[in-house]
Amino acid sequence: MVDPATDPLYRVVVRLGIAFGIGALIGFEREQAESAGSIAGSRTFPLFAIVGALVQAFFPSMLPVVLAALALALTVAYGARAWFERDVGLTTLTAALLTVVLGAMTMHSDRGVVVAVVVGGVVTVLLSAKGAIHEFAEGIDERERRASVKFILVVLVVYPLLPDRELDALLGLNPRFVWLMVVFVTALSFAGYVLSRVIGTERGIAVTGALGGFVSSTATTVSMAERTSEAASLSRICAFSTVIASAVMFPRALVEVAVVNRSLLPSVALPLGAMTVVGAVAAAALYWRATAESDLDADVENPFQLRPALFFGLVFAAVLLISETAHARLGASGVYATAFVSGLADVDAITLTLSRLAAEGEVSRPVATTGIVVGAIANTATKAGLAWLIGTRRHARLVTAALAAVSVVGLAVAVAV
Repeated sequence: MVDPATDPLYRVVVRLGIAFGIGALIGFEREQAESAGSIAGSRTFPLFAIVGALVQAFFPSMLPVVLAALALALTVAYGARAWFERDVGLTTLTAALLTVVLGAMTMHSDRGVVVAVVVGGVVTVLLSAKGAIHEFAEGIDERERRASVKFILVVLVVYPLLPDRELDALLGLNPRFVWLMVVFVTALSFAGYVLSRVIGTERGIAVTGALGGFVSSTATTVSMAERTSEAASLSRICAFSTVIASAVMFPRALVEVAVVNRSLLPSVALPLGAMTVVGAVAAAALYWRATAESDLDADVENPFQLRPALFFGLVFAAVLLISETAHARLGASGVYATAFVSGLADVDAITLTLSRLAAEGEVSRPVATTGIVVGAIANTATKAGLAWLIGTRRHARLVTAALAAVSVVGLAVAVAV
């Protein structure tokens, strides 16, 4: 009896089915597109994927030829449409060629199947989000656009030129790693920024706090406190948004730990997870007792700006050096002191630093975990201080009470673990 799991014919048929599904997924989306449905849609795209799969399975050396032939045929078809319909969009042409490649990837290897499915889903989402993407692009002013372009160009030019080794001239720092962390943190903030522009913070205060917190919880805290000074009746609603923004900071830190040192994630997930839950509960209580609902808008700026990125790079490098020195001379207490001082300004730097040091064996996992929690607590203390400094007393009391509960629970769990 033939085992389906090892039978070559069975594997080919299954992967053909996957290729067909990817093509159908993209094809259905293109069928609904006003500018694409007349050229290629729900029937043509599955055929593109199957062609790619069959060629890769039986004639892999012919794949470039097939792609060139399809590109020529599609170019002719689009040329005719551009002539008669005055439509010169290249999105569907590009999607068609990509579908052939995705179909071929399903036959290439097991990893190719996974990548093809993921990319197919991302492509479908990207194509279907045309309106939202165009609206987002049109909403970016010229100053933000120039800043983003400069930042991206600097990233692409600087990163490959930096040496990927520890330099004595930089006190043992690896400049490429430092810059990589700058890019990573900025990209993480930019993801939240894009969501805030696409979804729109005007859709509710929960969205305002969550998205604003993922970009910059400190900026959201300042924005909410300023609103209470303008309208005291918004104190509870603004406190809710501030606490939500602070709670989002903890999952963001978990993402950073997972990227830099995945082995540290289980120990850090317990205290930061507990802080997230307590923050969410406190925010829910504030919202439940709110006397009125009001749409709020957080002052969130495009994080793709060169000067703040360079400043974060300097802070991260300084924290990395100070943490190593403090641990060597003072032990765990030196790490905690550094974490607290660093956390007052920024929690990302100490999170990335301790994750890296734990990965290299410079500090133990318990010390790294507690240090990250201490940094997060220091940052919540900063937010409470900003609420007292800028907002109303009622707003400040609500924020302080909620964030105090979050801090106590986080520290207790970190010590217990």
